[in-house]
Amino acid sequence: QVQLVESGGGLVQPGGSLRLSCAVSGSIVSIHAMGWYRQAPGKERELVAGISSSGRTTYADSVKGRFTISRDNAKSAVYLQMHSLKPEDTAVYYCNLGQFLSFGYRPTDFWGQGTQVTVSS
Repeated sequence: QVQLVESGGGLVQPGGSLRLSCAVSGSIVSIHAMGWYRQAPGKERELVAGISSSGRTTYADSVKGRFTISRDNAKSAVYLQMHSLKPEDTAVYYCNLGQFLSFGYRPTDFWGQGTQVTVSS
């Protein structure tokens, strides 16, 4: 069974930084696209960033220039480096296996458990 294990969430002040990590069982990161999603209370789950098996990336306009998605295929892991965090970034962040198609990133049903990111003074 595919398992995604996340870490790195927490409480930070506005303007601060966090690095989220997602380790995937089965050493399949190298052949799959990966993505980070987030969901705030009362809002739909939204794509934050995606990365293809070859390293091509896509970002939501709201995080472009502040967040960076990366992958380490040897470690079967994907990361989300977040800088200049804002209160509106507060959400549960989820790691996902997906497909990087010509029209955009498409998630599969394989999700991590989610990790809480709270940006507050």
